[in-house]
Amino acid sequence: MTTESANLAACRDCQHAVSLSAPACPHCGAPAPANAEWSGSGYEYKSSATLLGLPLVHVAFGRDRHNRRRVATGIVAIGQFGRGVITIAQFGVGAVFVGQFGVGMLALGQFAAGACVAAQFAAGLYVLGQFGLALIHGHAAVLFP
Repeated sequence: MTTESANLAACRDCQHAVSLSAPACPHCGAPAPANAEWSGSGYEYKSSATLLGLPLVHVAFGRDRHNRRRVATGIVAIGQFGRGVITIAQFGVGAVFVGQFGVGMLALGQFAAGACVAAQFAAGLYVLGQFGLALIHGHAAVLFP
C-alpha cells in the first residue's frame, strides 16, 4: 500500500476515490465524503410534543446530511433560520420574533418589521428604533432620534 492510497477513501455517494480530509467530493459534491455515515453539521432537536402538527420546540443550526440549511420550524423555533409562533433566530418569521433580521407581529431585532417593532432599523405600525419608518393610518413618518 502506497502512502498516496493510504490517504484515499471511496466517496460514500459516488464511490470515486477522495482524500480522507476532503470537505466535499469533487465528483458529486457530497459533504465529508470519506465518512461512511454523515448526518450533517450543527445541531438539531425536536420535541416529541406537538401542537397543530408542529413540534412544540424545534432547535436547529448548521446543515443536514444533504448539505441544506437546517431551518427551525415549530411553536417555539430557535436557530440560525427559523419560523414559528415564537421565533428566536438570526433570520426569521414569527408572531413574536427576536433576532437579527426578521418579521413578526411583535418584533425585536437589528433589522425588523411588523406591527410593533423595536429595532435599530425598524418598519411597522408602531416602531421604536434608531432609524424607523412608522406607518400610522396610511401615513409614513421617518424617525431619526
